Amino acid sequence: MFRKLNIFAFFICFCELVKGECDVVTKKQWGGLEPTHVQYLPRPVDLVIIQHTATPMCTTDKACKNRVKNIQDYHMDTLNWWDIGSSFYVGGNGKVYEGAGWLHVGAHTYGYNKRSIGISFIGNYETDVPTAQQLNAVKALLGCGVENGHLTSNYHVIGHKQLLATLSPGRNLWAEIRTWPEWMDDVSSIKN
Repeated sequence: MFRKLNIFAFFICFCELVKGECDVVTKKQWGGLEPTHVQYLPRPVDLVIIQHTATPMCTTDKACKNRVKNIQDYHMDTLNWWDIGSSFYVGGNGKVYEGAGWLHVGAHTYGYNKRSIGISFIGNYETDVPTAQQLNAVKALLGCGVENGHLTSNYHVIGHKQLLATLSPGRNLWAEIRTWPEWMDDVSSIKN
């Protein structure tokens, strides 16, 4: 009986490792490189910055993995960053891909990286429309982040353009996130 329980416990742990925390596709699963250097993010954080990649959207597992790999290659090889910029990427297939993740400081919003999580929707949401699968995946990710102590229970969601001069997250995604209960309209209290 004890042996069966051990095997069952191992199976449960193995399944958790394979799918990644919070159902995130891990770097290993999408073929990402390890960072060249890391800085740890003090947690829990209370700020989530939503942005878009301003690239073509992806809708299949293969296309989304390739898109995230291309983003990481650009960030590391061309910009000489330590890693891919955002904490997480969300494909049109409804899957969340690990970027810098929950634990490491990202490179998504200059001046705010050391105190926030950056979530990038893959696509250009000036014209693309976020899918229900993407929105549900991000909401589940955020809930899991609170549950696992990565985010405070009273975290705020803001758009990238509230902090920097950019079109990101794009008008269609902007219209959506402004309806979320965690939305923070006035960022004057957190602005650098």
